[in-house]
Amino acid sequence: MNRISELEKTYVIDALNNEFQTSKNSIYTGKLEAKFGEIFKQTYCISHVNGTATMHTALNAIGVGPGDEVIVPPLTMSSTSLCVLQNGSIPVFADVDLNTFNISPDSIRKCITQKTKAIITVSLYGLAPEYDEILNICNENNIALIEDNAQCFLGYYKGRLVGDFGDFASYSFQASKHITSGEGGMLTTKSKALADNSRRFSSLGYAGVSASQGKITRNDIQNPNYDRHVSLGFNYRMSEIQSAVALGQLERIEELVNIRKKVAHLFDEALEGSNIVQKQFTPEYCVNSYWAYSFILKTDNPSKDWFLFRDLFQKNGGDGFYSAWKLTYFEPLFLNEIQNQKGIFQKYGKGLCPNAEYLQPRMIQLKTNYWDLSEAATQANILKKTLIEFDN
Repeated sequence: MNRISELEKTYVIDALNNEFQTSKNSIYTGKLEAKFGEIFKQTYCISHVNGTATMHTALNAIGVGPGDEVIVPPLTMSSTSLCVLQNGSIPVFADVDLNTFNISPDSIRKCITQKTKAIITVSLYGLAPEYDEILNICNENNIALIEDNAQCFLGYYKGRLVGDFGDFASYSFQASKHITSGEGGMLTTKSKALADNSRRFSSLGYAGVSASQGKITRNDIQNPNYDRHVSLGFNYRMSEIQSAVALGQLERIEELVNIRKKVAHLFDEALEGSNIVQKQFTPEYCVNSYWAYSFILKTDNPSKDWFLFRDLFQKNGGDGFYSAWKLTYFEPLFLNEIQNQKGIFQKYGKGLCPNAEYLQPRMIQLKTNYWDLSEAATQANILKKTLIEFDN
């Protein structure tokens, strides 16, 4: 199969043929938002320029403000925390579970203060966090939940589609994601009030936009007395060409997600019987959509063994693999700048999130975006060979 099919190309050509006329400049964006709502069973879908902007919008729409605290995991791409900083708010890091690698409800409870206004969960590598426990925490403490589902399309938790639990769910269309338009994102909610706030914030604070209306009319902007901007907003709108590509991808989403699951199954078979690795644990009540396939090396010396394993894998013909991201609070930005900002009460040092600190240097991420399963099978065989050789 092809990553980009003739369908996406057809839609892009059609969008270009419309020559960006104002009257036709949101046709594909409107279709994309409607189709996304249909598939993900959400009332309101608001397209964005990327999946970081979506979360910034969500925080603002909920009413999280400067100085408010937002609980986030440190083991993920730093955008989950950067959007909190964009909002003038304070990221508070909760530890992760040693088996699922996802944010730990027990750690969340320990992070709550009177200033906590929201939690951003991450469905890491395509696996849902423990929504039941997290929702109980939110309800008990009147805290909003934002789902960062950049890595999870068509994942399930106890029979419910991931994205159906929070006040908002955020998705990314960045190049590596299940569906892509190069860049782009989607924010979903069932609340009209939150959707109204989101649309205005992502559209320069325009008065004429709303939950279901993404642009102001020609009659409005031709009126010399028209009050355009009623609130602060950013230009986070998705382009029509991006929307055309994303719509084509969305219409193929089952195909694009299922091939990643098949690749993950091949890696499962390669790891079977190995005593030197521990793969991400997927509970029986979850369906993992496998944005990536992740496991850890069970070693006491990861600073040496991680690189030895990688080099052996590549020597055997492997494509190579990714490490986990450096924990967000260990990034230079956080150590050198954010640590010293007003309101930051956590000390960004060793021991802040012990589980995450144990997992991160041992983690291996294998890509699942092989569009030819024979290539993935070859890589799985190389992985199995590498595991056997490394163990000896």
